[in-house]
Amino acid sequence: MVVLLRYGVTPRDLLVFAVYVAFGLALPGVLLVRALHGGRRTLAEEIAFGLALGYALEVCSYIAARAAGLPLLVLVWPTATYALFLFVPRLRPHWKSPPRRHAPLWWSWALALIMIYLVAWGAVSYFALTPLTWPALGTAAPDVPFHLSLIGELKNHVPPTMPMVAGEPLSYHWFVYAHFAASSQITGIEPLILLSRLGVVPMLAALITLIALNGRRVTGSWTGGLLATAATIFVATPSLYLGKDIGSFTWGGIPDLAWWSPTQTFGSLLFAPLVIVLIEILQQRARSAGGWLLLTLLTAALTGAKATYLPMLAVGLVTVAVVETIRERRLSRHTAGALCITAMGLAFSQFVLYAGTRGALVVSPFYFIRTTWRALTGIAGQEQPTASSLIGMTLVVLLGWLVVWSGILGLLARPRLLARQAVPLMLGFGGIGFGTALFLAHPSLSQFFFLWGAYPYLAILAILGLRELVARAGVSRRAVLSAAACGLLSVYLIPVLCGVRVPVPPERDTLLFLPYIVLAIAAASAGVVLIVKAGWIRAWALTTVAFAAIGLPADLHARVLATVFPLAGEHAGEAGRTSAPAAEGLMAAGRWLRDHSGPGDLVATNAHCRWGLESPCDSRQFWASALSERRMLVEGWAFTFTSENRWHPGLTVAQIPFWDRERIRLNDAAFRSPTAAVMQDLRRRYHVRWLLAENGHLAGVSPELGDFATLVFRSGDCSVYRLADG
Repeated sequence: MVVLLRYGVTPRDLLVFAVYVAFGLALPGVLLVRALHGGRRTLAEEIAFGLALGYALEVCSYIAARAAGLPLLVLVWPTATYALFLFVPRLRPHWKSPPRRHAPLWWSWALALIMIYLVAWGAVSYFALTPLTWPALGTAAPDVPFHLSLIGELKNHVPPTMPMVAGEPLSYHWFVYAHFAASSQITGIEPLILLSRLGVVPMLAALITLIALNGRRVTGSWTGGLLATAATIFVATPSLYLGKDIGSFTWGGIPDLAWWSPTQTFGSLLFAPLVIVLIEILQQRARSAGGWLLLTLLTAALTGAKATYLPMLAVGLVTVAVVETIRERRLSRHTAGALCITAMGLAFSQFVLYAGTRGALVVSPFYFIRTTWRALTGIAGQEQPTASSLIGMTLVVLLGWLVVWSGILGLLARPRLLARQAVPLMLGFGGIGFGTALFLAHPSLSQFFFLWGAYPYLAILAILGLRELVARAGVSRRAVLSAAACGLLSVYLIPVLCGVRVPVPPERDTLLFLPYIVLAIAAASAGVVLIVKAGWIRAWALTTVAFAAIGLPADLHARVLATVFPLAGEHAGEAGRTSAPAAEGLMAAGRWLRDHSGPGDLVATNAHCRWGLESPCDSRQFWASALSERRMLVEGWAFTFTSENRWHPGLTVAQIPFWDRERIRLNDAAFRSPTAAVMQDLRRRYHVRWLLAENGHLAGVSPELGDFATLVFRSGDCSVYRLADG
């Protein structure tokens, strides 16, 4: 709360939002969870589960309400839930708290500290870089206005389209924007506050609690659940370089993505309770229809929450089906039923919501390894590594993954664990994560979202495997602590001894492999000594413990090394920021337009490129649609369906030219060389009602524009004109 108030949230907004989350989402969700899902949980777990279900039901309700033109009908679902549980005798007992588990005090405090860390890191890496006032806000990364413009679209339109380019389909996971739009409609809080400050906080709190619940149930211990949660937050591919952490060693998980990618946070939150319910169904512990209903509701909400999760779920279930068929020579009806629900959700999302688009994903083996090599060598453009460098870089990445996930191999110490439905399910999640990272390409490396989505479940398996391996080996606590200390020492000692500071000149790129060669030799040597002295099973266990000590807090290792041995350059969170000043008065002009135009009005603007990046044009410019909550004839087009479908490795998606030359010619002519004929064409052919002119960074706005359109508002460098009907 203190952090939020420090970064611009008013006490009124904080109070209203807290009441909305508690009584509009969490409490009705908790009542439904009690009625539909048995089992004993802690109070925190029950609230987290209920909140996730509340989000799912709110999104589905809001889509229907907004499509009907009555967005506040979204309140029908919590109101109806309260009425049912008040007036239906069979449901009234659910107002009373059921028998529950009591979490150890240390466990609760540990989760609280993790949440404090996430908020504190969000303040440093996001709040401080995303101010709420103009023009400072205008220098934020382009994802911020992109998210804001989609929230504005969902406040006013269902089905939605891309507001930056009129008529362009929104083939994107947009359900989280429906949630933010519903929140804004209900509370009256500005979308900017919800997106950049308030909205993610309850999602994060619920998410880490549900990850801990998943971990506790699979590992069978409170400690296992907590370690799995910590691993989800802090695990990363270890960087053994000095300087800024870049390339494939940049962790993009919960701490870094929580605010930058609300779709990932929202999808992760909905997926966590689905996995809990699904495992119970697969293990045939959910005997009532309530579990199946919850599975169906959460799957429906996931169809448009994040495009990665249903393919992950499908691959996980197929893995379970293969294991069941091999062991039992038949497929259980529970697995078959879950596969059917997943297949229907996947078909709906791919062919209805996403219209069959590939979303700029293409098959390109080892694409990210090539981009990592270019980042580590500081190469601009599309220069490719030699075959030997590509092989070496691939081995470095694979060694990093082995370090991070070596605990999963510990499952082989207890082969019977592989038959538990949760294990092949989560292995399937990891399989698609690694496969897409290696063999697909995306201009923003978004293929990694599959792997980032699988992180909590890979972490759970790693903790389970490590625990079983250590138990079977029978190593002492002293030996475990000593192995962990060696791992922690190596992750700081090797970078200092090798002294490889990135970027490395491409002609000396073999230096990139040196720290990992040293790590491999050290691990192999220690393993041989341990085998001779303690036997192979103990050597395996202690080596895995040392690797876990390297991988578990690798995200923190990287930050420490980057602080002690800094490299000139921006923080990873600043990668998309621009140093050019924002257009003065744009927020005031956008807000005036929002207040004085209709939701269906179309606006033309002359701003297509990010400020300071006009030549060549970086078309990730979305501030006009974000601040006005209105559709633009043509603003920025970088993330649109048509633009992304034109991308392939070797191109920069932000610099792909606009495809409809006649439209952009007419649009820009209205500002540069206005005539009555141009204005009539805009009005009659495209139904443009307003012009939003920016005359600061962009030279060429004609002084004659006012002769053909009515000036209705001016602030700083920005002016709003109304076109006459005709």
